[in-house]
Amino acid sequence: MKFRNVEDVQRKLEQADYICSQAIATVVFLAQATQKPILVEGPAGVGKTELAKAVAKSLKRGLIRLQCYEGLDESKALYEWEYAKQLLYTQMMKEKINEVIAGSRSLTEAVDRIATQEDAFFSERFMQPRPLLQAISSQRPVVLLIDEVDKSDPEFEAFLLEVLSDFQVSIPELGTRKAQNIPFVVLTSNDYRDMSDALKRRCIHLYIDYPDRELEMKIVKLKIPGIDLHLAEQLVKTIRRIRNLDLKKKPAISETLDWAQSLIALKVEDLNPDIVSQTLNVICKYRADTDQVADNMDKIIN
Repeated sequence: MKFRNVEDVQRKLEQADYICSQAIATVVFLAQATQKPILVEGPAGVGKTELAKAVAKSLKRGLIRLQCYEGLDESKALYEWEYAKQLLYTQMMKEKINEVIAGSRSLTEAVDRIATQEDAFFSERFMQPRPLLQAISSQRPVVLLIDEVDKSDPEFEAFLLEVLSDFQVSIPELGTRKAQNIPFVVLTSNDYRDMSDALKRRCIHLYIDYPDRELEMKIVKLKIPGIDLHLAEQLVKTIRRIRNLDLKKKPAISETLDWAQSLIALKVEDLNPDIVSQTLNVICKYRADTDQVADNMDKIIN
């Protein structure tokens, strides 16, 4: 399945419970048309990861996720050999190995004979594919989500360049594996560190910011269908005023939705300073932010 045009992207993403702007839909359509990865940057909680999930759902593709972190290396992203399984098979086939080396006149000759059989142990039977290899080897097109790529080391980012350029990987024992179907790739970044120009050149860049009032209202009504319209309007207005404060972590759409669910659970019909104060821990993630919102309550609720 493919997106036919930008409007089709917006329609299908909305059916997958993801409301997006025309700018986001345009980037998604162009990424599909050009088979280029999307590098999605923006504050945490604005829907970067959810975009990849919605694209996979819209295109009826499987989603393969690589969660990045400091110290991530090729073996964790590509493949690992199951050494314990190899050892177990070796122990089970001791007699067969003895037959192979029988008559050897030296240790070197014995090793050479075993080496001629190494393909039996370095085969896909003993290989554990990780997300990158899974995406490249998939018989059906998939969406590959490389999440929080900014948390990986620059060395791993450099390794990604080759994979994303050629969509192939080299496995010394097995040879080159080339993608049978080029995956739809989405990389996300929370600005933990700057991405290299080389990576950005290989991607279509997309910055997702906090939604405007109209879009946020649409998202709230879609995700929380039972919410009262008056309460939703109050909630969105309050969240937007809180974002205007100089906070360490401004509340994103994820906090808006969490707060909406909390207010419904508390059977709140109308926002007031007391309710906001009692539920600030749902919105703010740092004590200093909570204190600042409390100190500016008169500007937030009036």
